[in-house]
Amino acid sequence: MLAKIDLQGSWKLQLDEQKIETGLHYSDIISLPNTTSHAAKGKKNEIALAGALTDEYLFEGYAWFSREIDIPAQLAGKLCYLHLERTRVTTVWIDGVEWGTQTSLNTPHRYEIGTGLTAGTHLITIRVDNTNYPTKGGHLTSEDTQTNWNGITGKMELQFYESVFLKNIQVYPDLAARSFDIKAELVGDWHGTRIVVSSQSMNAAPVHTPDEQIFTADSNNLHFTYKLGEDALLWSDQEPNVYKLHIRLQNNNGEILDSEEIWTGLREFKAEGDKFTINGHKTFLRGKHDGLIFPLTGYAPTDVEEWLRILGISKSYGINHYRFHTCCPPEAAFVAADLLGIYMEPELPFWGTITDESSESHNPAEQEYLISEGYAMLRAFGNHPSFVMMSMGNELWGSKDKLNSILKAYKEYDNRHLYTEGSNNFQFVPDILEESEFFCGVRFSKERLFRGSYAMCDAPLGHVQTDMPNTLKDYDSNIVPEYTHSMDDPGLSEGKEIQIQYGTGAKTVKAEAGGQQLVSHVPVISHEIGQYATFPNFEEIQKYTGSLKAKNFELFRERLQAKGLGHLADQYFKSSGQLAVACYKEELEAAFRSKHLAGFQLLDLQDFSGQGTALVGILDAFMDSKGIITPEEWRTFCSDAVLLARFPKYNYEAGELFEARIELSYFRNKALDGLQLKWELHAVGNIIANGYADIPSFKGENYVVITDLSIRIPDVPRMTKVMLKLSIPDTDIHKSYDLWIYPNQVKVDFAGLHLFSEISEHALELLERGEDVLLFPSPENIQNAIEGFYSTDFWSFPMFRSISESMKKDVPVGTMGLLIQKDHAVFEHFSTEDYSTYPWWSIVSQSSSIILDDLDKDLKPLVQTIDNFERNHKLGMLMECRVLNGRVLMGALHLENLMNTLEGRQLIYSFLRYVKSPAYQPVARLEVEELRQLFNKG
Repeated sequence: MLAKIDLQGSWKLQLDEQKIETGLHYSDIISLPNTTSHAAKGKKNEIALAGALTDEYLFEGYAWFSREIDIPAQLAGKLCYLHLERTRVTTVWIDGVEWGTQTSLNTPHRYEIGTGLTAGTHLITIRVDNTNYPTKGGHLTSEDTQTNWNGITGKMELQFYESVFLKNIQVYPDLAARSFDIKAELVGDWHGTRIVVSSQSMNAAPVHTPDEQIFTADSNNLHFTYKLGEDALLWSDQEPNVYKLHIRLQNNNGEILDSEEIWTGLREFKAEGDKFTINGHKTFLRGKHDGLIFPLTGYAPTDVEEWLRILGISKSYGINHYRFHTCCPPEAAFVAADLLGIYMEPELPFWGTITDESSESHNPAEQEYLISEGYAMLRAFGNHPSFVMMSMGNELWGSKDKLNSILKAYKEYDNRHLYTEGSNNFQFVPDILEESEFFCGVRFSKERLFRGSYAMCDAPLGHVQTDMPNTLKDYDSNIVPEYTHSMDDPGLSEGKEIQIQYGTGAKTVKAEAGGQQLVSHVPVISHEIGQYATFPNFEEIQKYTGSLKAKNFELFRERLQAKGLGHLADQYFKSSGQLAVACYKEELEAAFRSKHLAGFQLLDLQDFSGQGTALVGILDAFMDSKGIITPEEWRTFCSDAVLLARFPKYNYEAGELFEARIELSYFRNKALDGLQLKWELHAVGNIIANGYADIPSFKGENYVVITDLSIRIPDVPRMTKVMLKLSIPDTDIHKSYDLWIYPNQVKVDFAGLHLFSEISEHALELLERGEDVLLFPSPENIQNAIEGFYSTDFWSFPMFRSISESMKKDVPVGTMGLLIQKDHAVFEHFSTEDYSTYPWWSIVSQSSSIILDDLDKDLKPLVQTIDNFERNHKLGMLMECRVLNGRVLMGALHLENLMNTLEGRQLIYSFLRYVKSPAYQPVARLEVEELRQLFNKG
């Protein structure tokens, strides 16, 4: 580039919603780069979205931008490009002459002004259309994510060149040769030109500066090798060494004709067996989904500093991989990922069916556009070492042959990256195409699952949602079965039509299941794992000071207040958050326990603002902490070094053996020779047992069994929470698990108490006489109730309720854990927090929570189940009240079943001690008819 003129600044603006194109008056101005929405241009949007953030100045149509520029004499007649980074569909006029239309949603628009511009003043007019896209655009254009904005949000420049210049410079790292193969186009007369290449490392100390090297051009297609030397620095997530190449084009006199700077790195990212390798070392992808959610602006930033902040936060939580859902970020994101060490996977902006010529719905124009977008992404961002993978889209269906041919063409065009057919393609009937270099999905068949949670419409559910809590689960036998047999769901025969979830709705597709079990020959990544929802934090509303407003949060708050529960909002938020963290911990540990898994992609570390409002993050949509877990604690189960204890349960009786196998998932290059594992089992202020174990040598391995623990659980006078602490001294590697110990042979004696499973006349007579009653009907006999479900809700109740209903499948339970009066006397003999913990798992599973909405009385449950923000039921799992002249402790619990568990028996014991104590003083009073209404039989 010879020179450039920055076009940022003030532009005239005309909004043309009806696309009239005539009589433009340019009645407003706007400072670019910007969007019309962020600049608050146009009519204010009066429609408040319940399922996503509301764009306060939503505009769809033509936005016309115009300004005059002055071309200095020294640039007159020079070839130039109008460079527009990050925009929509643009059409450009200069002095009234149209220069074409460009449509890329992912890469810069570059208009070649081949004749150059004369000295003096010129008028540039740019029309941006955010309606007539060649494809739907996925999360690039969705109201669920960065919104369908209109504008230009990145660099705006006129770039000037001599008649001879360099174009499309591509750098191919050669790890073995410690060099870069550089290819480029030389535009113009190449005779008598030479290319001078120098470089230096950007973020290493000391700085590495390879020798300057000179190459002579021998054609318009340049190809030369720039050697870095044996001391070249390599790029990886652990050591992200970046080089800046300076490439100068000179004539025979040494005059500079063109000069370019390229960010790149020396690395080799490969798929080898069931793992990815970086520079010959195995790595494990600890990924997150990203849909380009930026609540303050509604669009992705294009400055490196902001991306360093965002990606740095993720890195602090152990993340080393980003999968961009149906989108590609701007170049600044790749630069930041280069500097921080993040493995990036952009994705084509497509979420649908790939067709071929035989399909009636085949849209060749859309398909060619999508393919061209892929090539544009490879050309624009392929030099970045962080760009290691690319996906064809999200949850694609259709022609496998067409997908294969697209993959093959990309691989032949650019071998610097690994390619996959898509993310979770073919859903219930997955396949691994011949040209796919890795597989990203959630199952290999209906029962061979490899993540911990699923939507009800995608049942069966995952182990985090259904299994008694333990730390034994891994996915190895599901990824690589011990034997091969025919598929486990013969109902999915070739060509059968099935219903699937599609975005926020459902659609019918044709299944193409094979006859044999699918066994992967490439690395497997678990897709969109987690999705554990938390209740909204209404304090967050005040943070939406930009163009996007949290009208959905305001609506949710109003609904909660209308139910008389507004005062519980903060407690709901904190308690549901703690349960979500526990679910995420097991979800992630199961992935780290799985030796045949190559990585995961979280959905998500941060909240997702749309699709019904999916508050599934431990960070909010701004990437700010919700205050429910620190980065340091999160990294104990999301890191390149994770200690894992395998044990069958969390609840133990005094005298039992606690047996655990201690393992380490380790993907660091530094050896642990000579170090030890330190372990402790202790209660508050009291070490129950402790010890050390040598860490065995495991060179070349990433999973090691360190030791087996066998500890006799001591006697305790009361239910006691203890902690298993694991650490490797002199490192940052540590882990802890909460366990619960119960005194043995707790005597549960109902003598002298009146236990009922229904409201009988006898029960009412006793209450009339001033007697006390225990009322515990079986959950299945209660009509006005929500069934017990321990795990917090999956993704977003409004979205999946709607999908389940449209597919005629069971609706999700939709609850979000417990809110417990932990200091109440009823729990004097039952150790609990004010949120769900594992002693409650079997209790919740043997319960229903009674709907208290129609009750006028201020009946405050001792254990309240948190409902989702759409339904907002007041739900009581355990309650107490006065009726007539007596007192009632009540809930829909399977007491008989609970008596068969340690935790259930302990809770009942605590109940009985409570109702016999002076502390038993219920405040709320119910009439007999109100009590009957609560316990109506189904």
